[in-house]
Formats: sequence, structure tokens, C-alpha cells
Amino acid sequence: MGVAIITGAGGLIGSEAALFLAEQGMDVIGIDNDQRAYFFGAEASTKWRISEVKARSKRFQNVSLDIRDFDGILSLFKEHAADIELVIHAAAQPSHDWAAREPFTDFSINAQGTLNLLEALRQTAPQAPFIFLSTNKVYGDRPNTLPLVEKETRWELAEDHPFAKRGIDESMSIDQSTHSLFGASKVAADVMVQEYGRYFGMNTACFRGGCLTGGAHSGTELHGFLAYLMKCTVTGRPYTIFGYKAKQVRDNINSNDLVSALWTYARDPKPARVYNIGGGRFANCSMLEAIEMCERISGRSLNWTYSDENRTGDHIWWISDISAFEKDFPEYRLTYGIEDTLQDIHQAGLSRWKEAS
Repeated sequence: MGVAIITGAGGLIGSEAALFLAEQGMDVIGIDNDQRAYFFGAEASTKWRISEVKARSKRFQNVSLDIRDFDGILSLFKEHAADIELVIHAAAQPSHDWAAREPFTDFSINAQGTLNLLEALRQTAPQAPFIFLSTNKVYGDRPNTLPLVEKETRWELAEDHPFAKRGIDESMSIDQSTHSLFGASKVAADVMVQEYGRYFGMNTACFRGGCLTGGAHSGTELHGFLAYLMKCTVTGRPYTIFGYKAKQVRDNINSNDLVSALWTYARDPKPARVYNIGGGRFANCSMLEAIEMCERISGRSLNWTYSDENRTGDHIWWISDISAFEKDFPEYRLTYGIEDTLQDIHQAGLSRWKEAS
């Protein structure tokens, strides 16, 4: 088999994809310069994960390259042009809050960096599938206009709404809503990925993920909901919940299930595809429900406080309808429920987190 190029190879999805593709017999070139440590501090560094992936697979190599450096990206793609069979773009500045601190940095990474990769691939190996890890934040706060009903532990969608049974599908508009600057930069990248598929006929796909998580997640306060929640529960670190009575709902997809979806698409790619992807009705929880599960699994109590002020552009309720992906790939199945994923995070995290003294 040929070469797969993965950006953000030290991150949760990038690293899981690297190991998976190496097992399939592909040579994997990671692009990761540990920007996550710059975003969120040393504890969020992905160096440990890059080292771990290198140790586990001789087919993996990592290049410390910034995706904003078009000349460097193009040079790398030209070097491997004859062998490139797949590009997975998982690198990003991933935080609402951080984007507002440095808007130019956020946009240059998320939007310009994506364009650099698309153009490098078009010039060197346009036949190779290009998979972009987009986000449900491209919909902005429009999901908050849905008719929601307050339940004991969660917000829930009114039962007579078309999205109630399976979740939110791709028909929801991404226009005329508040996105956060992070959401706006991801919209720009998402639309550009689609355009390279439609205009140039390349096999591009946007996977609009909800919460992506798993045992390899380097969760921090500003990014990585379930992983950081479990980390705080285990270590005794204080945790703050922002708004919505702590009943906001997210679906969560385990990295193993997501990588399986990416591989499914890569084997039978189609141009300009857009898929909502997440745990759907199969795997979702509210903050209050997640806290209860974390405490039960870890045997510890979470030290949490509540703030009435919600984050700008944040969703009250999000559950992904993955029907569009299932229609194109009917053999695909989700396998990790919420408790399965939290067990995965807890087991993997114990070896990295120091117990609170």
C-alpha cells in the first residue's frame, strides 16, 4: 500500500488514525509541530503521543511542520507524490475561547492551513481522498433555536420535531447565526474543502464532528469535554460548568468509531461529501449525566462549580444525525456507548494523571 499523510498526528484522531492505517499496511507521515502546547500549555502537549505512536509502529514518521507554511507543505507532498493514497486533515486550533485571544492565529491555522493542504494535494496527487475533520460548530448557535424541553437531568428536543428521533442533520443552515471566531474559521475551511471537491472533482469529505473523544485524548479546560471531566474527577482538580443549568447535551463519538468511519469513506470515496458524525442517539449525555458516570467509574467525587454565563456560540443540545453517512455506507456501525468511552478514558488516563495529594 501507499502513503497516508495525517495532520495533527499527535492529537486524538490523528494518532488513532496513524496507528490504524499503519496496521492496514500503509506508510504514515504525520505532520505535527505540537501547537497544542502553545494553545493550552505544557500539560496539553502531544509529544508523548507522537513518541508512543513511533514506538508502536515502524511505519510511522512525524514531520514537525506548520501547515501555514505552504512551501514546506508543497515540498513534502511533492516528495511523496507518487505514493500518496490518502490525506486526513485533523490539525486545528480547536477552542472557542482561545480563538478570541488570537483571531489571526486561529484563522491562519484553520482556514489558510486547510487551503494549503488542499492546493498541495491538487498539485501533486489529486486522485487521493482528502478527509477533513470539520465540526458541528459550523452551524453556530442555530441549534439553540430548536424547541427544547427541560428534563430532570438534561435538555431534550420536543418529541414532535423532525430532528427528535435521530438528531440534527446536514439540512440545518450554517448561515445567519453566531459561530464564535473558531466556528467561523472552521466554516471557511469546511466550504473550501467542499469547493475543491465540486470545482476540481477531488474526492473531498467534511466530517462535522460533535465531541470526539477516547483514551488518547489530551483533554484540557478549553477543549476535550469528557477527557478533561474524567481527569478532574480522578485528580481532584476543580471543574467549572458554564451555563444551561449543567443540563447541556452532547453526543460523543469514540476515536475508534470515528477512525472506522474515515477508513470506510477512504475505501470508497466520493466528491464533496458533507457528513454530520458523532455518537448520535447511540452515545450522548448531559453534563450532569456525565458527572454521575465519571464519579461512579472512578469512585471519586468531582469538585465542580457552576457559572450562569454560557460560552458564546455554545450549544444547549447537540445530537448528530449520521443518516447521510449510513446511507452512503450502510455497513457502518457505532460500537462505543458513553460508558464504554468513559471506561476507556479512565483506564488510559490513570497512567498519565497524578493523583491529587
